[in-house]
Amino acid sequence: MLVAPQKWGIAGALLTWQHSFAGDSDRPTPINRVAQPLLIYNLPQGFYSRSTASWTFDLARNHYAIPGGAGFGEVWILPGGSALNLFAEPQWTVAHDGPGQPKYQVLAGLNYQFTIGRRQ
Repeated sequence: MLVAPQKWGIAGALLTWQHSFAGDSDRPTPINRVAQPLLIYNLPQGFYSRSTASWTFDLARNHYAIPGGAGFGEVWILPGGSALNLFAEPQWTVAHDGPGQPKYQVLAGLNYQFTIGRRQ
C-alpha cells in the first residue's frame, strides 16, 4: 500500500496479488491482481469526496474490470472520541473483458472507530 497524506486529503494505491494453491485440477488456477487507486478530498464540516474503485485482473483467463467511482462521505466525532464514518460511492465500469463483469455497482459503508483508552 502506498499512501501520501496531503493537507487536502489522501492520495494512494493498494496493490494485491492472489494465487490459489488449492482447488479442482480440471479448472484454471485463479491468479488475480487487484489495483485500488485512492483519492480522498477533505471538505468542510466532516464531509469528504472519494474515489476508491478496485480494478481487477484475472490473469489466468485474461479477464478484467476497470471501474471508476465518485462518491461522498461524512465523519462524525462522537462524545468520548469515537468516530462514525458513512459513505456511498457509485462506480461505473469504464473497461472490461470477460463474462459476469459488473457494469455498475455501488460501494457503501458505515464504519465505527472505537476508542480503547488513553495512553499515559
